[in-house]
Amino acid sequence: MTHLHIALWGVLPYLVLAVFLGGTAWRYRYDRFGFTTRSSQLHESRLLRVGGPLFHYGLFFVFCGHVLGLLVPEQVTDRLRVSEHVYHLNALIAGGAAGLAALAGLTVLLWRRLRVPAVRAATSRSDRVVLPVLLVVLLAGLAATASSGISGSYDYRLGVSVWFRSLFALDPDVAAMRQAPLVYQVHALLAMALFTLWPFSRLVHAFTAPLGYLVRPYIVYRSRGRTVPPGGPRARRARR
Repeated sequence: MTHLHIALWGVLPYLVLAVFLGGTAWRYRYDRFGFTTRSSQLHESRLLRVGGPLFHYGLFFVFCGHVLGLLVPEQVTDRLRVSEHVYHLNALIAGGAAGLAALAGLTVLLWRRLRVPAVRAATSRSDRVVLPVLLVVLLAGLAATASSGISGSYDYRLGVSVWFRSLFALDPDVAAMRQAPLVYQVHALLAMALFTLWPFSRLVHAFTAPLGYLVRPYIVYRSRGRTVPPGGPRARRARR
């Protein structure tokens, strides 16, 4: 085990977490009104209606798949009587479909940003950095999913997932990640780069998702207007 492996898989994740949390707190403190997507819907809406839902829903299911794959140990699915074949087949089909949807949506949004002059003019410097990084993260993730489904020689639940969970115990299992195939290592490094850039880009709008609407009680509207007498305004003037 070299110093490089220790730096990449034992030190770098904590540095990324510190930048992610500290940068988000700083952004909220000094740029609270900047927690926005900087919507460009007024400039163009046809492509946005296609790419936006594809990207956001696809990315949501990709995130859920990563939570299950990285945080849920193999022993849990064994107790639930989910075989490894069924688990990996589901990860390949569902995860691949979600990743392709997110990639297709992002491709449409990038095409829109490049081809529509008004949207291109509204592109910030951070967009020019974070959007390509997000694109290659998705591509690397799909490559890792495809390699796992085709060869089946590497079980990330016994390698990458073990390393990821060991970070929370403050005892990084560097060896588990060092032995992972290159495509998984590249995907992990790109993901860490994305989370480092996250607080300083439009991606912070993910923290302002209106989840409260799901549990918000109904709002009851009651009229407080004056009652119009029978006959309408003319009858009221006649009484005067």
